[in-house]
Amino acid sequence: MIPGEDRPPAWLSGYGSIDADIRQLREFADRLTAEVERNYAPHLPRIAEDVTAPLPNPCDAFIELVHFLQAHHETQQASVDMVWGVCGATGHLAAAAGTVADRYAGADAFSAARVADVEHALANPRAVGAAGPPSVLLGDPTGPENGPAVNR
Repeated sequence: MIPGEDRPPAWLSGYGSIDADIRQLREFADRLTAEVERNYAPHLPRIAEDVTAPLPNPCDAFIELVHFLQAHHETQQASVDMVWGVCGATGHLAAAAGTVADRYAGADAFSAARVADVEHALANPRAVGAAGPPSVLLGDPTGPENGPAVNR
């Protein structure tokens, strides 16, 4: 009898297996990589140009504007990091799918990939496909590198 801690949760009691066609998994990995390389990464320089437009240094006396621009800068930097991160994350997923497809390419139709194999492929830091250019570091309009704010 299986101990209670090793049993699946009650809502998962009818769980079976997930069927996947290894050839389609290889095709998915190749198409995902190609999609990032052809239709996503080429647009990043134009996005970088748009988001790096300089903002004027705010007047120190208008503290609400200074706080708004600081919050705007932090949010914009986080958004840019996410946009650039899609290349690496998508490339990682494609590489992991390719790794699993390669491992089971010669197996018969009833061979079962283990969850551990998929988790290992996803956890492999070397399995990264299209990484894209590095993220853009945005300048803070309220930062000291822009000089003192002008009091008007």
